[in-house]
Amino acid sequence: MSILPAATPAYLASLNDPQRRAVEALDGPVLVLAGAGTGKTRVLTTRLAHLLSLRKAWPSQILAVTFTNKAAREMRDRLERVIGGATEGLWLGTFHALAARILRRHAEVVGLTSSFTILDSDDQVRLVKQLMQAAGIDDKRWAPRGVLGVIERWKDRGLTPDKVDAAEVVAAVGGDYAGGRMAALYRAYQERLKALNAADFGDLLLHNLTIFLAKPEILADYQNRFHYLLVDEYQDTNIAQYLWLRLLAQTRRNICCVGDDDQ
Repeated sequence: MSILPAATPAYLASLNDPQRRAVEALDGPVLVLAGAGTGKTRVLTTRLAHLLSLRKAWPSQILAVTFTNKAAREMRDRLERVIGGATEGLWLGTFHALAARILRRHAEVVGLTSSFTILDSDDQVRLVKQLMQAAGIDDKRWAPRGVLGVIERWKDRGLTPDKVDAAEVVAAVGGDYAGGRMAALYRAYQERLKALNAADFGDLLLHNLTIFLAKPEILADYQNRFHYLLVDEYQDTNIAQYLWLRLLAQTRRNICCVGDDDQ
């Protein structure tokens, strides 16, 4: 009696050879580099479907990161068409959305409550202007939006105020920027946010890093929770995002990143 080979799933049959190899290399770190229009996001979506079809993980055990809410919605819709069902429980979204979800669960670790508000850019600029005026810093000479930009770049690099020393300030903006008080403004800005029970977008990742490093048991919970990590547009990640991904993937090391190295 002969045993017929199992039929190839339709979602795999539609891929070319390089795409299929990327989809089927499920365990361990995988980096997929390809140009625009070559089906990178399709590979990521099909990989998600393959993981679920093989029961390698439940939806709640997969973290998939995109760079825009639109891309997240499109990926979820495409995935549901491929697997023919809902994807409830899947952690799929932007870095900021996923980090906000984690932060709301553990906000007390960084001095916030779970009901914290997220400031928009206009609110951030107003807050910086208030702090500059209170400190007697000329906001005509140094625009509040420019000061905020420096703070945002520090956050994108994963730097909390205690990690910004004089040498870092000089390297970033020079010693006399904002009257030589950039580090003090950053500290005051963070203290005011905490007093308001608020965070800005840069804080979402930054606070996650603080939580993971301050509370290893919380980090271990997420490392055990997520069996597989998938990242779209990996070439656009900043240092804070990279550190966040590295911490989450440290235990299982099942991370797949797709990107365009020409961008």
